[in-house]
Order: sequence, then structure tokens, then C-alpha cells
Amino acid sequence: MLIEKLRSFIERYQEIDNLLMSEAILSDIKQITKLSKEKNKIEPIVLKAKEYIQTCESIEENKLYLGDEEMEEIAKEEIRTLEANKPILEEEIQILLIPKDDNDGKNIFLEIRAGAGGDEASIFAGDMYDMYIRFIELNGWKVEIISSSEGTNGGYKEIIMLVKGEEAYIKLKYESGVHRVQRVPETESQGRVHTSAVSVAIILEVDDIDIDIKANELKIDVMRSSGNGGQSVNTTDSAVRITHLPSGLVVTNQDGKSQHKNKDKAMKVLKARLFDLEMSQRQSDEKDVRKSQVGSGDRSEKIRTYNYPQNRLTDHRINLTLYKLDNIMESGNINEVVSALITEEQSLKMKAL
Repeated sequence: MLIEKLRSFIERYQEIDNLLMSEAILSDIKQITKLSKEKNKIEPIVLKAKEYIQTCESIEENKLYLGDEEMEEIAKEEIRTLEANKPILEEEIQILLIPKDDNDGKNIFLEIRAGAGGDEASIFAGDMYDMYIRFIELNGWKVEIISSSEGTNGGYKEIIMLVKGEEAYIKLKYESGVHRVQRVPETESQGRVHTSAVSVAIILEVDDIDIDIKANELKIDVMRSSGNGGQSVNTTDSAVRITHLPSGLVVTNQDGKSQHKNKDKAMKVLKARLFDLEMSQRQSDEKDVRKSQVGSGDRSEKIRTYNYPQNRLTDHRINLTLYKLDNIMESGNINEVVSALITEEQSLKMKAL
């Protein structure tokens, strides 16, 4: 059964090769791009499939020498080696056969919002921002601040950034949800531990072709940018608020001095949120998708606790606890958590297969 499935990949790979060399395709850039992407996608499976099929065939060939006085010992040794390698190859192939997320190569918007906890929540949102910025730097990704709203005593009420880079979505998609912090705030005179919360949303950047918004569906308002306390920070109407009438979604941007640039950034975020809303609704109807994902994907779900007194970080979805919170927040290195989440999701998907 497995060999038959693997042969279909090999045959398709060869078919794509032949198509890419055909006269009919050479002048069709869209088809060349589409076929090349498919070829690159299945190439790792094809290479591993050929190795696996060769291993199975070699085992059968060596069995023919069993009973041969001169060749039997050599054949037995060869069979032992091949049989030991066979389950390793099968496991590697199972991982490669896990359906890939079509969005894995896309850039993402990372949104951090202060939740319950007042000023302390905003301060922790700032700490979360610092942690993610360091993680982004560790991975060599690029980041662009789209919009921000500072807290009254530091940190952020909300900050949205665009993260560009290979594997940005793969590694950050598990961050969506409520992050709870337990610590003594700087403003706390009695030394009591407070619990605050910050919500994080990971939203895919979308192209114009991904989602279509009609002009009559939008209400666009312009106003003067304002800072903390409502004071005007410039004298031009550069701030932009866009309301998508059918969904009720509202996006505001006032970070730049250019109304045109603020409008462009707000539209990017609006398109991303609408696409995300559409994807969420679609997934809620696909029960099998949820079974193969870590967590429910619900952004109201408490996914992680940062306990400063115990120097503890706990991810509740996989029951992972690390007693090095100070190092994680300072370095931004959340790879250990991310790797554990990826492994868990791969395991769930393999079970679903």
C-alpha cells in the first residue's frame, strides 16, 4: 500500500519533468510557475520514496541467496542492515506525507494587545513585544511596525507589526491566544503578585488576489493623530480609520505623517483580518482540521502562563513547563517551546493520517 502511494509521487514527478520540457508549457509562465512549485513540493518525498523502494527491493533480492552456501551469510547481514533502516525510512516518509499548510511561506501580522490588568497588562505587552523582536532577530526575519498605541505608564495598549521571512508563519502561528503573566508590578507597594493578560493574534498577510473588497463596502474617516491623553501629535489630518461595513471590522492607523501611507497600512491589516475571519469560519466547519491542530485556535483560549516569582513558563496546550523564564524573556529564544508545539502537531497529523 505504501509503495503504491510512493510510486504515484514518483510518476507525477516524472510527468511534471516532461511537461516542463514540452513546447506547449515553455511559453506559459503561469503554468511553469505552478508546475515548478508542485515539483519542489513533492521532491523530498520522491527522493525518500526511491530510497525506500530500493531498500525493499534489495531485501527481496538478498532473500534469494538464503540457502546458498557461499552467499547466505553475506545476504543475512545485508538483510539485517536493510531491515533496521526500513522503519526509519517509513517514519521519515510519514512525516513528509503530512499535508503541508499552503500558508507556511507567507508573511504574518503579529498583533499584541493588553487585556485584563490595567497598566501592568500594557507593560507586559511591551515585554512581549521585546521578546518577539529578539526572536525575530534570531531568525533573521524583517519587521515593520504597522501601528501602535502606547500605554499610559509604559508598554503598549496595542501594537501591530508585519513580520517577513522564511518560516515566520510556521514558527509564530502557535502564539495566537491569551498569554497570562503573574508577577509583582513595579507600581505595587505591598509586594503582592498580580495576574494580568495579553492577547496575541497571528494573522496572515494577504495579496489582493486572496480577498476582494468593494469600495462601497468601506467607510473611510480621516482625523488628526493623537497621542496619550488625546493630545494632537501633528497638525494634519493624517490618521485614518477604515470601517468594513458588512463585517463591522474597524482598523485605525495614525503612526505615519502621510495619510496615504497610513491608509495603505490600514487596508493591509483590514484585508488580513477579513481573510483570517473567513479562514476561521471555514475551519470551524471542518472538525478534522481541529483534531490535527495544537489548541483550538480560539484567540480567547489561555495558552501560556509567565510566572515570574517561580521563574516558570508553562504552555498549557502541551503541558510543557520550563524554569528559565528570565532567560527566555531576555534572549527572546522561544525555540524550545516552538519545537515542542511543532512536534505535537506533527504527531496529531500523523494519527489523523
